[in-house]
Amino acid sequence: MTAVAEAPPATTPRSRHFSRPLAFAAIAAIFLTFTSASAAPSPLYVVYQHLWNFSATTLTVVFAIYVVGLVGALLTLGALSDHLGRRPVLAAAIALEVVSLILFLTAGDVGVLAAARFLQGIATGAAMTTLGAALVDLNPPHAPGRAGLVNGIVPSAGLALGALGAGALVQYAPAPTHFIWALLLGAMVIAGLVVLRIPETSARRPGAAASMTPKLGIPARLRADVFALVPIIVASWAIGGLYLSLGPSVAAGVFGLGSHLIGGLVVTLLCGTGAVTSYFMRRLPTPRVLAIAASLLTLGAVVAVIGVEADQVVVAAIGTVISGVGFGASALASFGTLAVLADPHERGKLLSVALVIAYIAFSVPAVIAGFAATSAGLQTTAVAYGVVVAVLGALALVAQRLRTRRAVTA
Repeated sequence: MTAVAEAPPATTPRSRHFSRPLAFAAIAAIFLTFTSASAAPSPLYVVYQHLWNFSATTLTVVFAIYVVGLVGALLTLGALSDHLGRRPVLAAAIALEVVSLILFLTAGDVGVLAAARFLQGIATGAAMTTLGAALVDLNPPHAPGRAGLVNGIVPSAGLALGALGAGALVQYAPAPTHFIWALLLGAMVIAGLVVLRIPETSARRPGAAASMTPKLGIPARLRADVFALVPIIVASWAIGGLYLSLGPSVAAGVFGLGSHLIGGLVVTLLCGTGAVTSYFMRRLPTPRVLAIAASLLTLGAVVAVIGVEADQVVVAAIGTVISGVGFGASALASFGTLAVLADPHERGKLLSVALVIAYIAFSVPAVIAGFAATSAGLQTTAVAYGVVVAVLGALALVAQRLRTRRAVTA
């Protein structure tokens, strides 16, 4: 009797939970789903703008509201899974994402759209930190760099996939402002069920409330190196913010490309190229990748500006692809550099600083561009924005050369 009574507790956990390799793949898939969902509104902004007759300024404010929620979550919830466990925090993030998707599905005005986007930002910020930590926890012993590679590629790949998929569904599927959200809602429900089968990789420990107090800081010995990376982080994420907020509108308003699939493709050209670049450059020396990133961000912005100014869509697309290579190389090298520079106990804090800088660059210039587009027009705004990114890319190249020269001298 005793043996029979004790058998189930020993076997049930093994049968309920995925193996570690399967759990790693499941976490990567959920990560991809979250980042894809975050890009899905981009091709729809033009549709909402037509339906509800709001300005480019309002559009970019709705876009920035998402980043406010995301940065707030990064600052306050980033370490929460270290105390409560990965599964509870991830389950809560999925639940909040479900609420945001229901709001998207039922939205009838800009207010509901903004609320949905804000909640989605919080959910995505909480999920990104938890999913990234879980990938490191589950990293296969025979492939020590796999978690880092997935963490580097999935965000860009998800943005590309989400924008292109949403653009295609808006163009060809029925109920363009509803169908995509219903699909994503189903995917999130599946993700919630999958979380029930993932093994917990972080034991509970005290300090959860204290961990939610925002903390930002750069160790004094690393400030020069971090400041040298700021121009390239700002340049790459600023160009990303422009494409995700106003890219489809520029395609429609400047080049007359009314297809929503093309609107999604605009984002995919940048982010998809970035994801592929991150994969193929993963073995190159970091200083070389940083130099490539800064050079191509500058060149891509100049080529794109020429295309927009001359009303040549092919030239603008080539500039976007070049910028995408710079975008991917920047993400790979800048965050990789920070991880190498910092001691283990400093990495979380330092990466949080970098992410905050990145997402501020992602949103604030896009909002400014939204205000400018309302008064000066999309074409003039896109040209001015591209010039600013080109200047930032050039500054980044100079900063990296000075940093390299200082390191050689030291």
